[in-house]
Amino acid sequence: MNVGQLVREAHGEHPTDREGVVLVGFGTHCGSVIAGEEWGAPMRRTHVPEARPGSWEDLLHRATGGDALLLFTEDDDGRIEGLDTPLDHRAIGVVYDPRRERWGNYVPTIVPRRYDAFLFIDETHALDPLHMPVLVDGETPETFPTGM
Repeated sequence: MNVGQLVREAHGEHPTDREGVVLVGFGTHCGSVIAGEEWGAPMRRTHVPEARPGSWEDLLHRATGGDALLLFTEDDDGRIEGLDTPLDHRAIGVVYDPRRERWGNYVPTIVPRRYDAFLFIDETHALDPLHMPVLVDGETPETFPTGM
């Protein structure tokens, strides 16, 4: 289950059904991110090794030589010419452990079927997280995402 899947269930499969909602994927060749090693683990600055050879991120690194924004459009048959084969796509989110890079961080993905656009940052640099105030049990942070 991911946010894109929830959006598709709520607003429709095809971009024209979603009234201005666009699913954007993100990826990197290497760098650093802020993530926890597992659900519930504290966030930490984590090194992201170079992408696995032959993966979506490796191919973009070699093809673009830098950052890129890809916008996907279908042909008359509903296909994305040349991009309809599953490729390993690195999954980095609130949970990421580079020790699992070899076997657990990649998902076979037909990227244009999963996203409407894809933002590729060749080398990421982890952000400094904002200080989060201590909350009283049951209190929702003021900036908590809504609308889902």
